[in-house]
Amino acid sequence: MTNILLVCSAGMSTSLLVTKMQNSAKERGLDVKIWAVAEAEAKNNWTDADVLLLGPQVRFLEPKMKELTEGKIPVSVIDMVAYGSMNGAKVLDTALALLG
Repeated sequence: MTNILLVCSAGMSTSLLVTKMQNSAKERGLDVKIWAVAEAEAKNNWTDADVLLLGPQVRFLEPKMKELTEGKIPVSVIDMVAYGSMNGAKVLDTALALLG
């Protein structure tokens, strides 16, 4: 199973994106767990993740999240266009590409 954590400012704005990513994963027959949390909860969730994606609105947190995760998992910012259009398939592709 692949575990994908999304971090945003309040944990709510990414809930629709999470659903779209889950639907895309299901269509592809992928075994993934995708969830979103607010920045304040990232420290309690990142150890369960294989990759951490930041909402574009919190891109300034990238250095902080990379420090938090100590380089143990990939950390990246979600593409603004993919986020804005709620393109779950593209964001899922991004997460999977980061994992190799």
